[in-house]
Amino acid sequence: MPSLRALECLVAVADSGSVTHAARLLHSSQPAVSHQLAALEREVGMVLLRREPRGVKLTPAGRAAVADARRAIEAAAAAVQSARAAGEATGGSLRLACAQSLVSVLAPVVREWHHRHPKVTITLRESTSAEELHGFIDADEADVVLMPAPVPDRFTATVVADEEIVLAAPTDHPIARQPVVRVQDLDGVRLVHFAPDNGLSTWLDRSLTKAGVRPEPVMRTSVTVAAPQLAAAGLGVAVCPVSAISAGFPGAVRSFSPHWVRQLVAVTPTTLDPLAARFIANMRRHGVHVPRDVRTQLGGDNSTPAKARPSS
Repeated sequence: MPSLRALECLVAVADSGSVTHAARLLHSSQPAVSHQLAALEREVGMVLLRREPRGVKLTPAGRAAVADARRAIEAAAAAVQSARAAGEATGGSLRLACAQSLVSVLAPVVREWHHRHPKVTITLRESTSAEELHGFIDADEADVVLMPAPVPDRFTATVVADEEIVLAAPTDHPIARQPVVRVQDLDGVRLVHFAPDNGLSTWLDRSLTKAGVRPEPVMRTSVTVAAPQLAAAGLGVAVCPVSAISAGFPGAVRSFSPHWVRQLVAVTPTTLDPLAARFIANMRRHGVHVPRDVRTQLGGDNSTPAKARPSS
């Protein structure tokens, strides 16, 4: 395949009508330009330039080649510009994926990017399966995946925030009237659980088993945000990430003692591109937003992620 430099030499000669003038345009020497043109002619197997006493003229093959050479040079310049735009967040595309329960964590950052970086195209995929989220990275279908830790060692994981795990219950539930809620208090309690296709199901079962707790599942849902709503409606209690609790939640929200949190990470391929790195930095700055009325119920300002490790 011809080198971009050889194509630039051909176009410069076509525009100037002289190898000497072409060398000046390219800030190169005349022998270097002649060498590039000779190499190009050898590669195509045809004479592209006809040398005359007053300069050079393109042969029919040369004229045909110049049109494509111009397009190739323009395409190369556009590629450089696009790459630079992506690195500076003034263009390009960003493919995001996240655990279903974390859409509310991504939303403020995506909104900010639509406002500050309108030329960056952002797409989003959601899943309740950790394996599927890992697959998005393996198949090069996502640039950044937001999900709970841990993740396989083959990926790069950047800690974005620590998210509190909370109890959601009807306002008149006995457990909601306790000054302190412990994981052990869930033993035998009616629980709105998650369906097997939601990764929180296995995670919660493992955590409760480790704590020696056996609640009574009364209903299962695949939708993370539905669990606290069903609990508030009187079906039982739910254990869920605080991001699943929306503003105006009609039930009671309580922290566990000791605090129970999960670590959220931005998962990327081993090589992190500048556009993804900038987005991840913004996620870290935003953290996990907790509505004011939910913070009030939890007894403090939970907008700053806790640093404690999960307790179960």
